[in-house]
Amino acid sequence: MNNQEIVAKLWNLCNVLRDDGITYHQYVTELTYILFLKMAKETGTEGSIPEQYRWEQLVKKQGVELKKFYNVLLTHLGDECTGRIREIYSGARSNIEEPKNLEKIITSIDALDWYSAKEEGLGNLYEGLLEKNANEKKSGAGQYFTPRVLINIMTKLIDPKAGEKCNDPACGTFGFMIAADMHVKSQTDDLFDISIEEQEFQKKEAFTGCELVHETHRLALMNAMLHDVDSKILFADTLTNQGKVMKDFDVVLTNPPFGTKKGGERVTRDDLTYPTSNKQLNFLQHIYRSLKADGKARAAVILPDNVLFADGDGASIRADLMDKCNLHTILRLPTGIFYAQGVKTNVLFFTRGKKEKNNTKNVWFYDLRTNMQNFGKTNALKEEHFEDFIKAYTAEDRTKVEDERFKCFTREQIAEKNNSLDLGLIRDDSILDYEDLQDPIESGEEIIAKLEEAVDLIQSVVKELRSLEGK
Repeated sequence: MNNQEIVAKLWNLCNVLRDDGITYHQYVTELTYILFLKMAKETGTEGSIPEQYRWEQLVKKQGVELKKFYNVLLTHLGDECTGRIREIYSGARSNIEEPKNLEKIITSIDALDWYSAKEEGLGNLYEGLLEKNANEKKSGAGQYFTPRVLINIMTKLIDPKAGEKCNDPACGTFGFMIAADMHVKSQTDDLFDISIEEQEFQKKEAFTGCELVHETHRLALMNAMLHDVDSKILFADTLTNQGKVMKDFDVVLTNPPFGTKKGGERVTRDDLTYPTSNKQLNFLQHIYRSLKADGKARAAVILPDNVLFADGDGASIRADLMDKCNLHTILRLPTGIFYAQGVKTNVLFFTRGKKEKNNTKNVWFYDLRTNMQNFGKTNALKEEHFEDFIKAYTAEDRTKVEDERFKCFTREQIAEKNNSLDLGLIRDDSILDYEDLQDPIESGEEIIAKLEEAVDLIQSVVKELRSLEGK
């Protein structure tokens, strides 16, 4: 049995809990509590778990006794243990009310083919479960899970290396940092050839993150542990002063949350030059400020279209970004990748400069949105869709790239447009009268004139009908 089949079996167990009113997200959290104990047994890492609360004790219990024991176990591990165990079980409580349902899940997990799971990697199994949850619309977890193919492309192009400090200030389930760790390992001949100190750095310091939502933070901790990453994942809000400690990074990879802060209040960070109620603009400021000013520190960030054209503070933040960093590439992403179908997003690639001014000379835009097929659950985004973009991005001389989707704008051209970065989209073949839409003011006037004509016509028809009724 491979991991894909195991994930399917685990996911189908959710049906057992429907009568208990368990949501998909609660179910994944519930699985995390139970899987941690089982996986600790399978990997021989139960040493930090008190003997009376290990897997072998859990599977012996049944019915009401099991439910009582399970609740005591969760409380003890969250209150009395230390380290990652305490972090994962902190504040843990079970939402399963029916003892038979809990028993069914535990016995089903115990019966799975764990030898095969270990062969493929328990981390891969858990990430498969998180992806399943994200793809289920009813779970609402899509906001925490960026498509794997996009994470891999961004990580590959940013190219984190051994010895570098990497961070995700809105880490969700820690997917970007897991990908960064795997990329470093794939690019390093043998991590065991490096010193003990360097090995410790890679495991405990190289990949860090921050997550605001408690349940998601718990999933991130579990995901990191199963991928043998033991670095700090803060349970905090990056946009408060707690986030000020995250700085001096070589690499940032992230997909920060979209929208405004609740109630429209401004960010509580006191070190941001342009605090606004727009979360993603504040995250953007945090990200480029958190990079080392050494001319090499770099970031790839997923952001919605409004970051590219927002006036006021938005224009000032974009100008500050282009001053402090070389914003060399913007990838206009297709719609339907995540979030609601109509949300339009982009990936900004930039490198922090050594100086504070005039680091961006040109910005290259790649339009992967216009005249593209619709993506969604039935038509998934694949790495092959990025092939032309990767060729353009990695070209030694971008001016020689022959691709209508790839365009360059100078800093001066951008400044003339109030520092708007809402640029680079090509002609959309679905718009038949494209030329008529070049001047939106003229088009608006024409539409109003036509509407007025239509109103006049309707009024004359109504008048004629009334006169006929009178006769």
